[in-house]
Amino acid sequence: MNGWTKAKNMARRTFLRQSSCAGMVISAASLTACAKESRSADFDAPDRLLRDAVERGSIPGVVAAIGHNGVIVHRVVMGRRALVPVPEAETWDTRFDMASLTKVTVTAPAVMQLWEQGLFQLDDPVARYLPEFGQNEKQGVTIRHLLTHFSGLPPDVDLTDAWTGKDEAVSRAMRARLTAPVGTKFIYSDINFITLGLLVEKLSGLSLNVYANQHILAPLGMTQSGFLPDASLRPLIAPTQYDEDRIPLRGVVHDPTARRMGGVAGHAGLFSCAQDMSLYARNLLDRRAGRPSTYPLKSETVLMMTTPQQPGTQDLRGLGWDIGSHYATPRGDIFPVGSFGHTGYTGTSLWMDPTSDSFVLILTNRVHPADTHGKEIVRLRHDVATAAARALGLTA
Repeated sequence: MNGWTKAKNMARRTFLRQSSCAGMVISAASLTACAKESRSADFDAPDRLLRDAVERGSIPGVVAAIGHNGVIVHRVVMGRRALVPVPEAETWDTRFDMASLTKVTVTAPAVMQLWEQGLFQLDDPVARYLPEFGQNEKQGVTIRHLLTHFSGLPPDVDLTDAWTGKDEAVSRAMRARLTAPVGTKFIYSDINFITLGLLVEKLSGLSLNVYANQHILAPLGMTQSGFLPDASLRPLIAPTQYDEDRIPLRGVVHDPTARRMGGVAGHAGLFSCAQDMSLYARNLLDRRAGRPSTYPLKSETVLMMTTPQQPGTQDLRGLGWDIGSHYATPRGDIFPVGSFGHTGYTGTSLWMDPTSDSFVLILTNRVHPADTHGKEIVRLRHDVATAAARALGLTA
């Protein structure tokens, strides 16, 4: 039995559990500890789903939080954050590669901050600000098209040859050709948010990681989040897949395009933890409802970002956020259309419902040590959201 199989079998037999910090206020101080752990039978169903996923090896481990009416009513820590080369127990403060949650937690709000400053209009052509983007019949693509994934661009830049470097990535994104007429079809595309990240850098004069730290993460008190995590934090970071040298990626972004770009990109690269992401969700919901909040956008802007903004009536998308596309499985069966969220390829997801003032956060590194359970995480997110909504007393 090799080390990978042995560690995987061990994870299936054992798991670490911390749950039910009922009534825990979502603040930087209170999220770090819970004075009294008390299990609530109300959350047996989502717990069982997550436990089963760990025990059958669909995910190495999981950190999850369910928020409602301003507090975390349930939290879960199960399994292991690492299986190889040495098994490591999951912890509440594990940092995860957030993958495409970068798009909605960093890039989209950064774009909208600049919009609030009057630096552009959403229906301005992208090429007005990034002239090179206009080649190959992309002159009609607007900033709104990028934010809603209705640009017609393909899912990613070409990765078949061994290119590297941000300059080459930018060149490929600018040269990309449309695969559908502009504004006619929802095509989820990393190129859209690579380009939006470049727009933030062009208009702000700051690199995206510096902009994010100064204007989004710091105002929210997200002290454990950011791009390019320091090497000293690696013991807390959940590893993902093996790199070319057969070493698990740890503190290095999993997404191959972002990794070739140096770890900072508009579509991927953020590392964060359950504490910080719960702060993010709480403050976003508060700002949307007009309650006191440190979320760094106006209430009207947040409302616009989280309601349908796409051309046409199909595949409901906000400005970054998913509302009702075929990727909206983390909504489950009970949270209503009008709730919103996003997923990350590595196994992360966040779904928020302003109607019930609730959120469900699931953080896993399901690609560790191999990317073999993609379909299972899709179903798991759906089922956990459904069970969480029922536990909160919601009905379809």
